[in-house]
Amino acid sequence: MKTLHTKLLIIGGGPAGYVAGIRAGQLGVQTILVEGEALGGTCLNIGCIPSKALIHAAEEFEKARHWNGGPSAMGIQVQAPMIDIAQTVQWKDGIVTRLTGGVGGLLRKNGVQVVKGWASIVDGKTVDVATKEGEPVRIECEHLLLATGSVPVELASMPFGGAVISSTQALAPEKLPKRLVVVGAGYIGLELGMAYRKLGVEVAVVEATERILPTYDEALTRPVMASLKRLGVVLHLGCSVQGLHESDAGTGVRVRSAHADEFALPADRVLVAVGRKPRTEGFGLESLQLDMSGRAVKIDAQCRTSMRNVWAIGDVAGEPMLAHRAMAQGEMVAEIVSGKNRRFEPAAIAAVCFTDPEVVVVGLTPGEAQKAGMDCIEASFPLSANGRAMTLEATDGFVRVVARRDNHLIVGWQAVGKGVSELSTAFSQSMEMGARLEDVGGTIHAHPTLGEAVQEAALRALGHALHI
Repeated sequence: MKTLHTKLLIIGGGPAGYVAGIRAGQLGVQTILVEGEALGGTCLNIGCIPSKALIHAAEEFEKARHWNGGPSAMGIQVQAPMIDIAQTVQWKDGIVTRLTGGVGGLLRKNGVQVVKGWASIVDGKTVDVATKEGEPVRIECEHLLLATGSVPVELASMPFGGAVISSTQALAPEKLPKRLVVVGAGYIGLELGMAYRKLGVEVAVVEATERILPTYDEALTRPVMASLKRLGVVLHLGCSVQGLHESDAGTGVRVRSAHADEFALPADRVLVAVGRKPRTEGFGLESLQLDMSGRAVKIDAQCRTSMRNVWAIGDVAGEPMLAHRAMAQGEMVAEIVSGKNRRFEPAAIAAVCFTDPEVVVVGLTPGEAQKAGMDCIEASFPLSANGRAMTLEATDGFVRVVARRDNHLIVGWQAVGKGVSELSTAFSQSMEMGARLEDVGGTIHAHPTLGEAVQEAALRALGHALHI
């Protein structure tokens, strides 16, 4: 067995791992990164990027279908729109290939050695790798960085396989099913469910709670609920799936309602989207006997685990499971290993739901601020009063700000509407910089843009909004 030596060994080449590798290389830290599949991890290959590509394609097709048979208010008319889903998947795969290839190039440019294979931890300083070339490799390191990501949660009553799929299979369909049942009305289930509906698939969503997007407050989810109804997505809230139902009519899903007897939903495919869990199995993690926080590896404010010089970042370290959080942690750990003094203490991390309309939450909502004992003011500005939203035919939704009453320090932003994901950067920046309502209200925002709603929300909180 060949033995390699390095200062930093990273297990996992997703957003957490590859960013840590690039930054470590920039800082002159000798680094080896082990990845068993494609660089870019879930996010670039089977998550964030491909899902947004499919969502965009579905949006464009739905527009064309909407304009079929007669001119729109804008005068646009389309005849008999069709979609070649195989070509759509090929286009999506092309984007993924360009991005993952770019990651590989950046790692090479910064002197990071990539070992393609599956890691197995021997101890906190030693990892064996079953390489794709067949020759095993042992890697000895000073610092071990765990960046193994997460995997979809599987239901015991409906394991993945056959008609039951995860988001991975949903993002690469060979053909579109006639009927899709989505289990889970969280952001993954609704993003993909709405995309499939726009592609012409009959979609039903089963959710155990009484609300869609149960982790978001109801004011933000109300426009999404209206959109689901407008699209014709059938919702079964307060219901739980019991398993598959096979009959002469075909495959279906057995569903039990808290308000009625068990019933069956016909389905050609069943997308289980009930969450993700840290990937902690299959690579010898248990040999380290690290302190855990539930299913996740327990870390401190510097992403240190309970073992010296063993670090954990990204989804394997628990919630929030967000690629941008993982990237920031990876950059920080690389800098600490290089000798810099860093801590992971962001003022806020944006959470974005790419439904139609989109939902953004940064910092505290009004309810969370109240629970924390803070005396706050809140103000919303409706997109129906925003000129750019009107030109985009996207006037459903609003931007909301939450700030302390005594000094007007901003503690939270929320938005729902078309394209509001692009406002998340402004929201996060204002909180990182300790902005007050006067700072945002006094900043000249370009016209006509959706960003004007950010300024107007701040002005409204101050009592003098200009355009409402």
